[in-house]
Amino acid sequence: MTSVAIGLAAALGGITLASISLTGATLARAAPAERQTPSGMPVPRYVSLKFDKVNARAGPGDDHRLLFVYRVRGLPLQVIAETSEWRRVCDPEGALAWVHKRTTDGRRTAMNTTGQAVPMLKRPKDGYKPAAFLNPKALAALDRCEKGWCKVKADHASGWVREGVLWGTTDAPQCRTGQ
Repeated sequence: MTSVAIGLAAALGGITLASISLTGATLARAAPAERQTPSGMPVPRYVSLKFDKVNARAGPGDDHRLLFVYRVRGLPLQVIAETSEWRRVCDPEGALAWVHKRTTDGRRTAMNTTGQAVPMLKRPKDGYKPAAFLNPKALAALDRCEKGWCKVKADHASGWVREGVLWGTTDAPQCRTGQ
């Protein structure tokens, strides 16, 4: 019970324990809510590139300097900040840039950044036979993650990989934002 609820109960006198708990719950609801993002979506979160040519800018607006151009449709990006029209993203190489929201897609993808082929297992358990392998720098559609495993699909193959093995399969922030 909060000290505010206790002080309130003492000031009102003769209040029951149930009403003190209710008062504490009411005060908790009255506390300011966490700051909402313009999109209403959580940050960080993953998106993918909708087009095969997307401008990456130094700030949120067409008037900001062009840093580089992404040329990979489906590239997974982690949104780390946003305005109503722009998303600050982190890419698999650790670069930070701003892209317009219309250039992103909510469908999640993942990328093999390990430098070696990653086995996509038939079942989400170590020791199962690989259904296929995902080559270095290859992209895969991310179907779902559960209990430390992620189901991915690439070309005509699908399988399970450990969460965090592919870039885009862990919710942890992927880039340092102090850049």
